[in-house]
Amino acid sequence: MSGLPILSLITFLPLLGAVLIAVLPSGDPNLIRRTALGTALATWVLSLILLVAFARTQAGFQFTEAADWIPSFGIQYKLGVDGLSVLMVVLTTTLSWISILASFGPIKFRVKEYMISFLVLEVGMIGVFVALDLFLFYIFWELVLVPMYLIIGIWGGANRIYATMKFVLYTLVGSLLMLVAILATAFTYQAATGSWAGAFDYEKLQAFAAAGSFGQNFQLLAFLALFLAFAIKVPMFPFHTWLPDAHTEAPTAGSVILAGVLLKLGAYGLIRFAVPLYPYAAHTFAWPIIVLSVIAIVYGAIVSIVQPDLKRLIAYSSVSHMGFVTLGIFVFTATALQGAILQMINHGLITGGLFLLVGVVYERTHDRSIAKMGGLAATMPIWSTVFGFFILASAGLPGLSGFVGEFLVFVGSFVYAPGIVVASIIVMVLVATYLLWMFQRVAFGPVSDFLAGLGDHVTDMSRVEFATLAPLAALIVVFGLFPSLILDFLNGPVQHFLVAAGSAVGG
Repeated sequence: MSGLPILSLITFLPLLGAVLIAVLPSGDPNLIRRTALGTALATWVLSLILLVAFARTQAGFQFTEAADWIPSFGIQYKLGVDGLSVLMVVLTTTLSWISILASFGPIKFRVKEYMISFLVLEVGMIGVFVALDLFLFYIFWELVLVPMYLIIGIWGGANRIYATMKFVLYTLVGSLLMLVAILATAFTYQAATGSWAGAFDYEKLQAFAAAGSFGQNFQLLAFLALFLAFAIKVPMFPFHTWLPDAHTEAPTAGSVILAGVLLKLGAYGLIRFAVPLYPYAAHTFAWPIIVLSVIAIVYGAIVSIVQPDLKRLIAYSSVSHMGFVTLGIFVFTATALQGAILQMINHGLITGGLFLLVGVVYERTHDRSIAKMGGLAATMPIWSTVFGFFILASAGLPGLSGFVGEFLVFVGSFVYAPGIVVASIIVMVLVATYLLWMFQRVAFGPVSDFLAGLGDHVTDMSRVEFATLAPLAALIVVFGLFPSLILDFLNGPVQHFLVAAGSAVGG
């Protein structure tokens, strides 16, 4: 693929699809749906080609593209991928076409605007993972905000305005802090080198940081600003309160992307930018972040137990599961970081599937109350079987992908903080408690009066609904049995992260 700008093609093909949909007649929603799905599938195929062509044994970034954008300030259009970012790109394109397919039935009004928003959202998400210029990264980061705001605010539930405004305000605060940190980093680089060339270039800034050129006080302030931006997106405790509301009010596909990809943007930012650029600050704040991670793990599990709404329960479970990701990042061991990245991917597949399954029930009942759903196994046996599979995967059943990531985090963290690891393992009992108890109340027992009153409306899964879940289920099994398929991509990025985290910390 020498000379082929495959990263630009993958990034902007959804935008081309959005432009094409914009000129299609609004009176033919089926054509619009098929065009959006075709665009997303084509982007997914390109990402698979990228994955196959990626050289896992080669260090550094591959398929790089660079061109001057605002040369007077050293700002470039620069793209590239390593093992971490190529996996996140494929996760994004996979969940995007699945989400668009899952929207065929539920989205019945303003279909054109919805599909345009979704494809623009895909552009922003992919761009975040491939950008190697900090200013370009910030542009893509902000681009994600607008379509997700529209998706929740227009096609969401009854309290969608409150949820989407909360989401936007939280994210905007983090984005402003990020912008301050990026500009301060660029100005510091320019003052030290006497040139703007490379002031926003991630590779040059990382080499600058490795030489100990960022002072300790500067690192502390810049890291805090970036960390808060990424922590809000993860979201870490106590910055998580926007998440349950956004998940509850978002349409099903919006929840899938929110949990499957958007939460990973924050974790990716910590791994890619915050720690390598400011290693002294990362080590200084490691213990407080580890404590917050464990609080998130425990808090998310406890709060999930008492949730009456299926979507809110899964949303709070995300807070708990993402706590393992941040824990794995900040213990600074190779095994824990591999587990954290594996957990990012597995959480996207498993939680995305759970939200799709909740959406299937909601389409038939227009309700998500756990208390009203008793006996679904009698009326929706296929759905109940698939739901049980994803529940077991989320609970960490050995042999499924949910187990491997958390196990590696435990193993890699034990030497660093054995007491915290023991506490986190005990929490896994709570995870099994709230998931299996919820499944028992929803699927088993006599059919509830609420479901009985709906009669023939409560039908089992359709072929399209099953088609959206089958790829996720297959990947959960494959990655559970053969985690090396993912881990082989991570050797280079993990070693780079550990070297960068141990770099000179400035004077």
